[in-house]
Amino acid sequence: MEIGLINIINLLLVVVLIIATAYFVTAEFAIVKVRESRIEQLIQEGNKRAKDVKAVINNLDGYLSACQLGITLTALALGWIGKPAVSDLIKPVFQHFNIPKAVVESIAFIIGFSVITFLHVVVGELAPKTLAIQRAERVTLGISPSLKMFYKIMYPAIWLLNGSAQQLIKLMGLSAVSEHQQLHSEEEIRMILLQSHAGGEITQTELQFARNSLQFADRVAGEIMVPRTDMVCLYVNLSWQENLNIINNKKHARYPVCDSDKDNILGIIYIKDLCFNEKVQTADLENPSPLNNYIRKTMIVTEMTPIDQILKIMQKSKKQLALVVDEYGGTSGLLTIEDILEEIVGQIQDEYDDERLTIEQIGDKKYSVDARESIADINLEFNLNLEAKGVFSLGGWFLEHSQERPELEQTVIENNIKFTIAELDENTIRRITVEFLDEDIKVNVTK
Repeated sequence: MEIGLINIINLLLVVVLIIATAYFVTAEFAIVKVRESRIEQLIQEGNKRAKDVKAVINNLDGYLSACQLGITLTALALGWIGKPAVSDLIKPVFQHFNIPKAVVESIAFIIGFSVITFLHVVVGELAPKTLAIQRAERVTLGISPSLKMFYKIMYPAIWLLNGSAQQLIKLMGLSAVSEHQQLHSEEEIRMILLQSHAGGEITQTELQFARNSLQFADRVAGEIMVPRTDMVCLYVNLSWQENLNIINNKKHARYPVCDSDKDNILGIIYIKDLCFNEKVQTADLENPSPLNNYIRKTMIVTEMTPIDQILKIMQKSKKQLALVVDEYGGTSGLLTIEDILEEIVGQIQDEYDDERLTIEQIGDKKYSVDARESIADINLEFNLNLEAKGVFSLGGWFLEHSQERPELEQTVIENNIKFTIAELDENTIRRITVEFLDEDIKVNVTK
């Protein structure tokens, strides 16, 4: 009777130890998997247990050590108590058949070892691991208070083990870094976004906005500006009728004002200033334009000014337009707040815009692309790695590689991709056909 009671106690201890192992394994995976941003949100919502979780993940290295200590202790205890307990239950069965004692001992040991190992791996580790990964937030909120208590009780042992491990790391010439201190790179964030999109967590639109936002700060004015050749200007040396014709044809809200040529920009004219001014409305159409009195100062930036800085200045100064100049002070182009916002939300067109899509599919693996599109966007949209030195646009890249006067149907082949001039305005390339010659390549364009 005494032996039976001891066996029952040992078996109960085995159950307790397996549950303890499952607890520590669940805690280990849950505190690593849980998202800190979500915990911050719960704290703001007034969740008291979230504060315990915050304390745990802020000392992730220490609490992972606590979990590892708990797993190790329970595993050792299982090996010490579990296998003998199971073996003692099995021995009487084999002894009943008069099997030699040495054989019974061996068989009982093998079966006992196998049963305990199975329970330890499946019930104590694999199942809790899956639960922790799938229910990380709920599990972490539930176990954090008790895990903090265990950490305080075992702190001397944890401190000793952690200190020893850190000294060993230092001897190897490395520095210990807690997991919560590791930050995601921009490329890793892109991969996370793609995985979230593939899993249905975010839409295609949200994915595109996020991707555009990540590269927003890397863009400079020269990449997205309206080039000098496409700038529409008013001229103080023209008659009022000639300038009115420009205004009526283009229907913009603001125009740069030049003196003779685009390198001599005097400022900006707001059409509202002209529409509500009686002197302008009654001006002699044949006389020079009455523009000088209504010219506003323009914001000036260089080609290499980051567009996020330009946006901040525009918001602060309430300006909608900036003149882009090169390093010699000559006019390179024009940049509007709409051009900047389009880098995040895509093309914005009003009732007067008649712009074609930046990228149009015109055949199987064949696209018509606006030559003003930046190389960075082309690389992103087509998953390419085109390199350009000193130029920003696809048209500039083409000229850099052809090194000839541009002509219709002129072709450049790079990495088994055929680039062909499709539209030309004098010497300005307007659109380029991009054709993928590799039959096995997969093209996925989002624009």
